[in-house]
Amino acid sequence: MTNSKELLQYTQNLNLLFAEDHRELRESTTEILKNFFNSVDAVDDGDKALKLYQQNRYDIVLTDIRMPNMDGIELTKKIYEINPQQSIIILSAHDESKHLIPLINLGVSQFIKKPIDYQELIEALVKVSKALLNKEKNINALSNTISFDAKYRYDRENRLLLKENETIYLTKYEIIFLDILTSQSGKIFSNEDIVNYYLTQEENIDAQNIRKLVSKLRKKIPENSIESVYGIGYRAISKA
Repeated sequence: MTNSKELLQYTQNLNLLFAEDHRELRESTTEILKNFFNSVDAVDDGDKALKLYQQNRYDIVLTDIRMPNMDGIELTKKIYEINPQQSIIILSAHDESKHLIPLINLGVSQFIKKPIDYQELIEALVKVSKALLNKEKNINALSNTISFDAKYRYDRENRLLLKENETIYLTKYEIIFLDILTSQSGKIFSNEDIVNYYLTQEENIDAQNIRKLVSKLRKKIPENSIESVYGIGYRAISKA
């Protein structure tokens, strides 16, 4: 049986988003989750959850299916559009089994039946958070080279853009931009994420100059290697 100490060793640095419209269940579960996670944001419908998701980074999303304004299925679809790698756990009542197939087809693999068995919840959270940790270790162990196509690649370790074996000149601002976009495969980075990352590099940039920077970078790398997601941000499209 999985215990809370095992859960804590995997989750203490993780952030979780929890969407559940039943007030008592939401509040009681949130109090439990706060004992294990770095931060827990809890909301009562899918629309609020999506807005928070667009503003923050969450390692795990825990969501009910039936909610007002936006249900858990639609929320899951929209989250996967932003980040196809997002870890999502679904809470489901016994009479909602017909909704599970669409969620499985979307890529969700973790489901918890309601009323919640908290031992089952802990076991699911351990499984998901352990997978996240192992994934991070594997990513760190892999080559730091990101391929845009058969010819173009970005060497993250040496911060070099290469076309076959030829180095393509990059400005410092272009290097920083490629650093953040290639740091998490499939993740969309908002203007705020990008601005904050530049600050960590002791540089400044604003939304207007981000657009100009993207325009210049697109002339140096293959077409469609940088995707603009309207109203959200940018992500790198790579082969690896």
